[in-house]
Amino acid sequence: MAEKKYSILVVEDEENLQEALKLNLELEGYEVTSSYDGVQALKIVQQEHFDLIILDVMLPEMDGITVCETIRLTNTEIPILILSARNASADRVLGLKKGADDYLTKPFNLEELLLRVEKLIIKSEQLTSKQPLPNVYEFGNNKIDFKNLTCYTKSGKEITLTKKEIMLLKLLIENKNEVVTRERILQAVWGYHVYPTTRTIDNFILNFRKYFETDSRNPQYFHSVRSIGYKFTN
Repeated sequence: MAEKKYSILVVEDEENLQEALKLNLELEGYEVTSSYDGVQALKIVQQEHFDLIILDVMLPEMDGITVCETIRLTNTEIPILILSARNASADRVLGLKKGADDYLTKPFNLEELLLRVEKLIIKSEQLTSKQPLPNVYEFGNNKIDFKNLTCYTKSGKEITLTKKEIMLLKLLIENKNEVVTRERILQAVWGYHVYPTTRTIDNFILNFRKYFETDSRNPQYFHSVRSIGYKFTN
């Protein structure tokens, strides 16, 4: 895989299989988070961004199909690979109907699983990849120089930006007109499992409004989407 370390959530209540999957995925260079029941899995998905979910069907608390269906209510992008001891075509069709991207029956070949994981992540990356931004990006009367970590505000004032400010600006602008979740921002800008409070992001957004907005109370470019994340519009 590429240099980026992809993050996978493995939802499997069978301890031996959970450990085997975690070990083999980590050997392939993935970062793995483990969950042993459906309700816990949903809580984890709300708190962190993942590049893939591997989801068993037979789970305590909430079955995998319901988990998959619930995730799809708020997240249509993350690839989901279902594992199931049920190999009837009706079960496979149900899983795919409820939002799974792939369905693998137990017992499975480990090499096949790893291949499917890689293909799902590559496909997801290709679908969500954005056009690279130029070194200098202009909007309204503002200008951002990503390479030199500077910006020129609406009044023409030059400001030196921090590396994290540049990373956050780049992420928001690359996803122009789309909501970027807090979890995704925290992962992309601050790194895996090294999360500051979401208040930190709020402060960054407030600074951006001071720099770039004509009226910071009625922003034209940098928007907060309540309980979800942030959006850059232009």
